[in-house]
Amino acid sequence: MPKTVITSSGAPVTGFTDRSTPSPIVQAIRFGNMLFVSGQGPLDPETKQVVEGGIEAQARRTLANLRSVLAAAGADFSNVVNMRVILRDVREFKQFNEIFRQEIGEEKVTRTCVGGTPHRDGVDVEIDCVAMFDHS
Repeated sequence: MPKTVITSSGAPVTGFTDRSTPSPIVQAIRFGNMLFVSGQGPLDPETKQVVEGGIEAQARRTLANLRSVLAAAGADFSNVVNMRVILRDVREFKQFNEIFRQEIGEEKVTRTCVGGTPHRDGVDVEIDCVAMFDHS
């Protein structure tokens, strides 16, 4: 069974260390009835720059980027079964969690949220996910 690369113009491709070379990763891969979405961060899809406005603006942009990649695969948050979140400052967890709740609505997912240092200066949050489809 081949894997299918998913690309959305509504979200930036991340993972670069040198902007003059192509990224070594893709936004998402569908394999059978599973979708694996690479970590999305608070980058504006057009400018590729980190959005300003603290954890609230960054969480909303990150989830919007994630939503865009899911949509490119024909999915949405109702398909997501697991998310992993990295927060630069775990003291912002409560604020992040409230934005998360607002953005995914009534959907339920499993989630891990840890503190860490995202790879790009100014990035305060990164989220990846796994989504499932009813059939392959």
